[in-house]
Amino acid sequence: MGVTLFERLGRSLSLTEGGLELLEHVRAMGDAAGRISLTASGQSQSVEGHVRITATDVFSVYLLPDALERLRDEAPGITVDVVASNDVRDLRRREADIAIRHARPEHPDLIAKLLRETTVHLYASVSYLDRHGRPSQPGDLSEAAFIGFDQTDRLATRLNEWGLALSGENFKLTSESGLMAWEMVKRGLGVGVMAKEVADRTPGIEPVLPELGPMTIPIWLVTHRELHTSRRIRLVFDVLAESLKRG
Repeated sequence: MGVTLFERLGRSLSLTEGGLELLEHVRAMGDAAGRISLTASGQSQSVEGHVRITATDVFSVYLLPDALERLRDEAPGITVDVVASNDVRDLRRREADIAIRHARPEHPDLIAKLLRETTVHLYASVSYLDRHGRPSQPGDLSEAAFIGFDQTDRLATRLNEWGLALSGENFKLTSESGLMAWEMVKRGLGVGVMAKEVADRTPGIEPVLPELGPMTIPIWLVTHRELHTSRRIRLVFDVLAESLKRG
C-alpha cells in the first residue's frame, strides 16, 4: 500500500498515524473474514471433518474422554482437537467450535445450553488426613495447608463464608493450572476444592467436612449460531450434551 504502518521504538513496535487510521478498517476486514468462514462451516452438511472443543484442563482430562469415546464410535470421520485451557477461547473468531463453560455467555451470536450444575467440595488425600487428622469442625482447619487455584483471595473468601478462618498464610502452594493444583492435593500437600464427579474418579481422596457448602457451578455447552446448522458440529454438540448431562 506504500504506507508505513509501524515504527520501532527500542525493542517494541508502535503504530504510525497512518496505521491508526487503517486499524478500524483492518479489524472490520478480519471480522468479515471470520463471518464468511463461520457461514461456510455452518452450511457444511458433511459428518466428516475437524471440530475443536475447548474446556478447562480438569474438565478435559476427567470428564471429556467418555464423550469422545462415544463420538469416535458414532462418527469416526470426525477429527477432534481438544483445547484444554482455563482461558476463555473466542468462538466468534474460530478459536474453537464448541466450548464447555461455567458461565453463561452474553453475546447474541452464541447459542448456550445449560446441561446441569455441579457441586464443589473440600478434599484431601488419605495420606494428608492420616498425618494431620480428620477435622470435625471448620475451626480444625485454621492451621491447615490449602492448595490455591486461580484467584486465591476469592477462593479464601468463599471458603470463609463456609465458616472457615483462612488467610493467605494457609495457601503455601498455588497454581493457575487446575490439574497441577489437583495433583498437589493428590500428593498429600494440602486441602483443595474440586468438583464432586472429579473427586469421585480419583483414588486415595476423601471429602473434608462434607457438610460444608457446597459451591454450585453451572455447566454450559456453547457454540456459534452459524455453526449450529452444521451436521458435524450439531452431532458433536448433541453427543457432548447427552454425555455431560450424566456427569
